[in-house]
Amino acid sequence: MFALRKVRHAYDMQDVLRLDDWSVAQGEHWLILGPSGSGKTTLLHILAGILAPSEGSVAIAGQDLDKLPASELDRFRGRHIGIVFQRLHLIPSLTVLDNLLLAQYLAGAAQDANRARVLLTSLGLGDKAHSRPHALSFGQSQRAAVARAVVNKPRLILADEPTSNLDDANAAAALDLLLQQAGACNATLVIATHDRRIRQRFDHRIVLGGEA
Repeated sequence: MFALRKVRHAYDMQDVLRLDDWSVAQGEHWLILGPSGSGKTTLLHILAGILAPSEGSVAIAGQDLDKLPASELDRFRGRHIGIVFQRLHLIPSLTVLDNLLLAQYLAGAAQDANRARVLLTSLGLGDKAHSRPHALSFGQSQRAAVARAVVNKPRLILADEPTSNLDDANAAAALDLLLQQAGACNATLVIATHDRRIRQRFDHRIVLGGEA
């Protein structure tokens, strides 16, 4: 599903990430583990095509990301990659439904309000479709962000620290939501985290920064 080869990234001449070869198959679920500052978010952003590595290559669904011009990369990301950021980045001036429709538009896909409504209903947000993000609880906002990430049926779902600031019950619910939605579209799921509570739910992991 994706393959990274000899990836290195540096800020101000200082390496923050070095990774040899990493290949992941369609539908697999992976954790990126490591302490703060180990390069987890950097690696996630490289996988998303938000950040180009200083060295190395990244291929997603058979496409070398460095071969795409910026406009095509944005559309490719929208169609094939769903991202749940640590800060959820819902657009505050839009309703929850319009946040999902915007994700379809930016991907160059037909705007399918019915799919968006069905998805929101399946996540318990049917009555919040016309609410703006400020009217949602944190849990509702997180579910809305997941809905936006999966509305285009991506092949890859990336999540940055989705459980770290939650209590045990809400952390389990957030993880269940991501696993369920990845399973629904047979997406590869990659979660960057330092949250040790969720390790037992994953068979695959990559460890950065020397953490055991």
